[in-house]
Amino acid sequence: MYDYVLDTNVLMSILISGKSGYKPIVMFNSFVTIDYLFKEIDEYKNTIFKKSKLDRQQLIEFTSQILSKITVLPRYVVSEESLNLATDLTKDVDFNDVWFIALSLEYNLTLLTCDEKLYNGLIKKGFKKIMLFDQFLKMMLQ
Repeated sequence: MYDYVLDTNVLMSILISGKSGYKPIVMFNSFVTIDYLFKEIDEYKNTIFKKSKLDRQQLIEFTSQILSKITVLPRYVVSEESLNLATDLTKDVDFNDVWFIALSLEYNLTLLTCDEKLYNGLIKKGFKKIMLFDQFLKMMLQ
């Protein structure tokens, strides 16, 4: 079904970089994320445009190409049980990521993130279904 859950910061990193090298990674893996991602992307759209190495039109095209390969699910697919567990895991780490953790729990998938604080905090709590995006990229290159 799916291979990984994507945190917003991973998608933002990909979009800001504008590197075409991400296209095969997105094409040959099955990524899923939660619709909450669009709220965060909208919140940081100015940062994405400002930091991107692509001009506006190139960034829009690149975004379309990348997002066309990522499944975005509505929050209602997450059970109350998964959401409650995710809430407990994130409450003193980074509550903004509760929906991504909940989706990871719901589908028993590894969450890819660039957030080291989140990663370390969840690992400390015994949550093993998380990987830093840099580790993922190194694994892909092996």
